[in-house]
Amino acid sequence: MSNILIVESKNDELFIRALIEHLNLSYVQVDSHPICHIDDFESMEGLNSKKLENRLSALKNQLPKKNMNAIGIIIDHDGKREERINLVNEAIQNIFTAEEHLLDTGKFISAYADVGDDRFDFQIACYLVNVNESGELETVLKAIKSKDSPYADCLGTWRECVEKRLGATSSEEKQKILSDKEFDKFWLNNYIRFDTCSKKEKKRAERKCGIRHFEYVTQSKKDIFDFDNPVLEDIKCFLGLFKNHGSN
Repeated sequence: MSNILIVESKNDELFIRALIEHLNLSYVQVDSHPICHIDDFESMEGLNSKKLENRLSALKNQLPKKNMNAIGIIIDHDGKREERINLVNEAIQNIFTAEEHLLDTGKFISAYADVGDDRFDFQIACYLVNVNESGELETVLKAIKSKDSPYADCLGTWRECVEKRLGATSSEEKQKILSDKEFDKFWLNNYIRFDTCSKKEKKRAERKCGIRHFEYVTQSKKDIFDFDNPVLEDIKCFLGLFKNHGSN
């Protein structure tokens, strides 16, 4: 029996794996097939119901060989709590059988799936990656950075300059020029590329100093992020829910 987490992107997978390793959790594992396969840094479309349903359907087909106690769905908040929870509920109802809906994050509901002549019962919960009810993974990583970040931080002044030059005054106009989502990705890439890239790493900067190669970051330079930052308390609590479901 196992507890499985499915995540939105490859970078989400790498981050959650690093967090689980930091916490030394043995009762939950991250599925190695993210919901979205497009490069996380380049994709701005992200998640939709069909992609989530495809991933849940794949898990359903694995049930006879990989019986699961609980499934956790981790996706971006993006300032759309209700919309995201509704999307998860829709996917669950289309793939599994559940008599209730998820009403909030961090709470399990019971579900089951019929595969052939067998019935498999399990629990499902979801978590929305966020900082103060907004954002996504990059927003979290920006909030838990542990090193000085002058190169990345000065992008704020650059952003203000662009908005002024293009005559943007309202929040809506500014978001059209460069959304917070795009800015956080830009900030994070500069933090990794310029603020935390060593002289040795710069010799292979294209492989070791960018968000596109986040696997290297999570394996070789995790210290550029503070995994004990209070911002992570909510997701740590979510991961803790799976302890009561056991895993072997």
